[in-house]
Amino acid sequence: MEFWETITNRHSIRDFRPEPVERATIERLIEAARRAPSAMNEQPWRFTVLQGASRARLGSVIAQSTVHLSEYMDVLGPDRYEAAMQWYSSLGDAPVLVVVSAPRSDSEFGAMNRYLSVGAAIENLMLAACDAELGACNITFSFWVRDDIADLVALPETDEVLSIIALGHPSEIPPVIPPRTPADTTWLD
Repeated sequence: MEFWETITNRHSIRDFRPEPVERATIERLIEAARRAPSAMNEQPWRFTVLQGASRARLGSVIAQSTVHLSEYMDVLGPDRYEAAMQWYSSLGDAPVLVVVSAPRSDSEFGAMNRYLSVGAAIENLMLAACDAELGACNITFSFWVRDDIADLVALPETDEVLSIIALGHPSEIPPVIPPRTPADTTWLD
């Protein structure tokens, strides 16, 4: 895929085929993530890849997020609420979950730099997944399960879970990529 085509075709995939992703492919995606820029070249990201039984255990932990989704019923509406319940219960049946973590920072400035650096790494991984004709979804999850996730992946107390990426072969590629709003840029002379 050409670079611009990868950029424009990348979108969150939320429904996956059950077939496994080859380890060499996952390693290549993580290598793409490692090549992201980071503040002061800190490279703060840590990746934990879960498949099989460990993926199922993490899926069970994240599914606990559905307990509090009812609080968002008014915001989501009935159609999106049901979709959210289904998504968090199955994670789209993604065969691979990647827990992304980083060392905690003791300053607001340090935390911001780490979060921006990790965000760049996540984007690189997701673009590489698109280029490899895989699907990926950067999952936001209820923070109240964050400690359970950290325990499951044996994260040291000095680190924090920042994101989870669902990864696999898309079951179907949506026919239309969601539109992007161009009203996000201000030009000054």
